[in-house]
Amino acid sequence: MTEKKITLNTKPSKKQEVSADDWLESRSTEENEPIQRLTIDIPVSLHRAIKAQCAMRGNKIVQEIRELLIQKYGKP
Repeated sequence: MTEKKITLNTKPSKKQEVSADDWLESRSTEENEPIQRLTIDIPVSLHRAIKAQCAMRGNKIVQEIRELLIQKYGKP
C-alpha cells in the first residue's frame, strides 16, 4: 500500500472588521475629499429604469447620480 502525502494550509486569516463610518472615511473623490453617504428611497420602477439606462451606457448608478447632483448644486 502506497502512502499519500498531502499538504494542509493554515486557516485563512480573519478579515479585519471595519465599521461603516471608518470605511466611508477611507474613501475619497478625485480631489481627495472625504465621502458622505446619502440614502434615498425611490420607487422600484424608477430604480429599474435608472439601472437599465446606466448599464446600457456602461456607467454605475453612483456616477450618474453624482453628475446630476453636481449639475444641480455645483461643486462646493
